[in-house]
Amino acid sequence: MSKQKFWINRNVLLISMSAFFADMGYQAILAGFPILLVFVLHAPVYYLGIAYALAYGIGALFSTAGGILGDRLGRKRVTILGNIFILILPLLTFATTAIQALATYSTGWWARNFRSPPRRAMLSESTTKAERPRAFGFLHALDVGGGVVAVAYLLILLYMKLSLQSIFIFTAIPIALSTLCLLFVRSKALKKKSQKSKPVATRQSKRGKMQSDTMKGVLISTALFGFSSYSLGFPIITIASSAGSDLLGILSYMVYLGFSAAAGYIMGRQARKFNMVKGLAFLGYLLAAVASLMLALYYLLSANVFFSYLAVAILGVSLGAIETFEPTIISLVTAKSEQGKTFGYLTSSRSIGLFVANIGMGILYTLNPYYSYLYAAAVAFAAVVILLYSGRDF
Repeated sequence: MSKQKFWINRNVLLISMSAFFADMGYQAILAGFPILLVFVLHAPVYYLGIAYALAYGIGALFSTAGGILGDRLGRKRVTILGNIFILILPLLTFATTAIQALATYSTGWWARNFRSPPRRAMLSESTTKAERPRAFGFLHALDVGGGVVAVAYLLILLYMKLSLQSIFIFTAIPIALSTLCLLFVRSKALKKKSQKSKPVATRQSKRGKMQSDTMKGVLISTALFGFSSYSLGFPIITIASSAGSDLLGILSYMVYLGFSAAAGYIMGRQARKFNMVKGLAFLGYLLAAVASLMLALYYLLSANVFFSYLAVAILGVSLGAIETFEPTIISLVTAKSEQGKTFGYLTSSRSIGLFVANIGMGILYTLNPYYSYLYAAAVAFAAVVILLYSGRDF
């Protein structure tokens, strides 16, 4: 790695392009799924919460398993295996009942969770510590950039009167291209690297304690933030029903992804200029709380749809910060030999919270959407406090 003159090396580019093509496929499904479930299959809104809870909650187990197996069996192998099974998602084309849709969506998302921790670990092992913030920001930018392309063609094809189900099946093509990119990644052996990292923790006990406290704080605050997190399916439904247009609801997802991609890239390049724990707290969790409050006001005041787009844009910026700073911090306080496992814990922490959050959001949304967004804002703010305290010495 010392010979690398530029941080975008072969592996960073291939992993990021794989993320681009994967999101170019399944993000069209994520944007269309709430419309399919609620407006096409006529399921009640709390079904949407159940679908996301199953996908994210049980997905926590798959994240942990993927991270551990990646460290033991090879990160490239496990990443490719999980990526192949994301092809289950396009089978939503054939769902005719809400139960079938829930089962297909959840299974495909579990595969996505399974491959994410070893993929992050591969990116980490392919970069130096100085390069890592930019690499994770670049990964997120291409990852979400693929989603912007997905929502764009989804909107165009829906405007041309194609059905959601007929569009979903074609998402298998970019997902397959995503797997193809991973085949050419050069995964590294970890034994020599792990031997070098062990004495550091024993020699520098104070530094080791700081790293441990920071890692625990990130995992706890990530879990707590997960309790406030909700799939953008809820704002899509809110905007679609308030504006009386499915297309305007789906367009909000494109706004969300676009701002998220730009934020991830910019923050990755600027990360070394400020404290990443504070960046995660204020630009990530706090902005998410503000955005949720704005969505509550949008519903309560029946505001203009552009106000909801502003809230969604802020939510996208917060995601860009979170997806850049969280994995970077974890990679800096964890030995390379254990990063797959730790990234699995990171994804699992979020997923456990997401399980509860989406069930709660579904129930509260059924009572009154205003309550659901207020709940999300309050818990996200609590995550800010915990992270700032636990990471104060980072």
